[in-house]
Amino acid sequence: MFARSSASCDQEKRRTMEGESECHPLLRGWKKEVRGYSHGLSSAQIQSLAAICEAVIPPLPLDSMSKELSSNEAVCSFYNASGSQHPIPDEVAELMVKRGLPAPVFIVRLMLKILSFRIGTLLLCGFLCLDWRWPFVQKFSEIPLERRDEILRRWSRQSKMIHLKVLFVMVKLFCCFVFFSWVDENCKNQAWEAIGYRGDRREKLQKPEKERPLEKGMVEAMHKDKLSLIQSLMEKDVKVTGIPGESTLKIECDVVIIGSGCGGGVAAAILAQSGHKVIVLEKGNYFVAKDYSSLEGPSLGELYESGGILSTQNGKVMIQAGSTVGGGSAVNWSAAIRTPSSVLREWSMNHKIPLFESRDYLSAMDAVCKRIGVTENCSEEGFQNQVLQRGCENLGLKVEKVPRNCPENHYCGSCCYGCRTGEKRGADSTWLVDAVDHGAVILTGCKAEKVLLQNCISDGGKNGKRCSGVIARVWNDNEKMSIKLQIEAKATISACGSLLTPPLLISSGLKNPNIGRNLHLHPVLFVWGYFPENSTSFKGKAYEGGIITSIHKVVSGSENDAGAVSAIIETPALGPASFAALFPWTSGPDMKDRMMKYSRICNLFALVRDKSSGEVKEEKKIKYWLNQSDKENLRTGLRQALRILIAAGAEEVGTYRSDGQKMKCRGTSQKDVEEFLDSITLHGGLVSRQGPCSLYLSAHQMGSCRMGVNEGDGGVNVNGESWEAKGLFVCDGSVLPSAVGVNPMVTIQSTAYCIAKGIAESLKKEKCSWIVR
Repeated sequence: MFARSSASCDQEKRRTMEGESECHPLLRGWKKEVRGYSHGLSSAQIQSLAAICEAVIPPLPLDSMSKELSSNEAVCSFYNASGSQHPIPDEVAELMVKRGLPAPVFIVRLMLKILSFRIGTLLLCGFLCLDWRWPFVQKFSEIPLERRDEILRRWSRQSKMIHLKVLFVMVKLFCCFVFFSWVDENCKNQAWEAIGYRGDRREKLQKPEKERPLEKGMVEAMHKDKLSLIQSLMEKDVKVTGIPGESTLKIECDVVIIGSGCGGGVAAAILAQSGHKVIVLEKGNYFVAKDYSSLEGPSLGELYESGGILSTQNGKVMIQAGSTVGGGSAVNWSAAIRTPSSVLREWSMNHKIPLFESRDYLSAMDAVCKRIGVTENCSEEGFQNQVLQRGCENLGLKVEKVPRNCPENHYCGSCCYGCRTGEKRGADSTWLVDAVDHGAVILTGCKAEKVLLQNCISDGGKNGKRCSGVIARVWNDNEKMSIKLQIEAKATISACGSLLTPPLLISSGLKNPNIGRNLHLHPVLFVWGYFPENSTSFKGKAYEGGIITSIHKVVSGSENDAGAVSAIIETPALGPASFAALFPWTSGPDMKDRMMKYSRICNLFALVRDKSSGEVKEEKKIKYWLNQSDKENLRTGLRQALRILIAAGAEEVGTYRSDGQKMKCRGTSQKDVEEFLDSITLHGGLVSRQGPCSLYLSAHQMGSCRMGVNEGDGGVNVNGESWEAKGLFVCDGSVLPSAVGVNPMVTIQSTAYCIAKGIAESLKKEKCSWIVR
């Protein structure tokens, strides 16, 4: 039915024509048909899984469609398609096992096994599996489709057995994602035309300044064996030697930076421009505008941490974080908002960090905005932002333009999959270019394992530790061998983000209790409104146009917090697969009918500056708890977002709550609207024992190694340096004292700018005052 696509089908064709033996990393999925699947499910379990997938996305009879729809070949094909078609069940199993949390995956395996037996099906499905014919009890895969649909509805909403809710939610999420993201050899999905989705068909950048602007400083380690890696590094003036008796390469430089995103990119530019030999380690891969295809599944798989499917341990928050050269700046939504003055005042006064109200920081924000090409206006609003603007205007609410790091006429709804025109100015096309132009080297496919700490004694006789570099590992493209690197440097900078910096430092032996704590996520909840194509004046489709070009700030009216911002309302990027996976499932037919409206459903989200916090002390083990105050602010934001959609003229509105909470707007009184808004409740997570639940989302992670004026307040000092090891710095969003409350790109880059300037100055002054014992 489908074949796996890359982020660039064109690139694969070029590689094939040129006779390259190595497959582009995004094309590895194409080889599954040859090597088989590694999900480990038995044929009986896959049979049960396929039966659930068919009920989630059922084939529907054509006579159930209107005459207008039944005459459309693409629509007929979509309604006739099923979630049980090959290879969807196997792909669902593969993705679930690879990306899902271990405990829910275990439950799914167990439930599928039980459903493969008649007695097990009877226990989990009750009388709905009974039949008048021998053997009277049907296995789940034998139950008629209509009754399986009813069983899924019971599992999702009425079952008191949490394991059945877990089974339903996991299969529904992964099945919908796979079904709407898989593409054929022509990079098309059979459902897209029917649901009005065409992807990004704009012309790619015709004449880029450089084909690959980082090429002269780039070493793509995944394509190298040991000898070719040594040769590539030496060609870039990197001192590299083998360690006798070990399969380890020793590399020397002035500064090693772990991570190439907003923090690492800025630090690399500042330090390389200061005359230091800089090496940047990036575990992701390097892509440029011509490599991107805007295909949702492959792009998420390659450009995001855990393929864009990463959740907290309790399953309440789904997290997205960039994992490619340029980090989050390569895939974010272009919002380039300066740090609010109220936040700077708080950090300066309450946290006692004078940097944030200093002239240096304000100058850093100016320099950052200039380098990444921030523009203040948008020449053409996309569909979703038109709705936000109109709804606010009709309610008399203030709506503000969002500065972006792209031209004013940048009409791109797929920058979250990499900017195909090359107009968005991420770290990969700005700061890292500056770094490479001044001799920096970027090593991709390289993951840091620990920082090197040595016991030292200062000139004054004080004992302490000093960081002398990093131990890292690169993986060859065939994944059958790795090369260990020992990188020695005068300064080591962790810039691998709020989710990965703490686990790296903790696994290296650092003990400060603030490392890994105080994690803020800017939790988000979505609402939606349907605007039929022929009944509104809004132009375009939901996935077209600048992703965030307008913003509304919900101001608190409470006596204690009057004038404070409770939440902000913005518009998201939601491809068809993500939309289908997140949107409430109430029945198979309803799911297909809802997807037919996808292109004209406006999504808004409410984001709060969370006072809640979590922790991340081990990689991919994220804990987070939302307090009551933040829940109330989110509820306030959701109610306001729904009012905006209704005021803009939505035919129907709803939340993403698991029971499909929605309201028809036509002919509805104000009293009905208020009753609907009052019914909104917040129980977070994929599954809840408390009733209908909503999955929180996060695209901003901050504060997990925050700055502090002493060791009790922060994981690093006000200069970004570790309290426990001289020469070890943190330079990413984890150093922020608390949540920012707005999109944090400019804040992270400005903070990194100041920290890097300080590192450059200290390296100039530093003499050998520490001696290794």
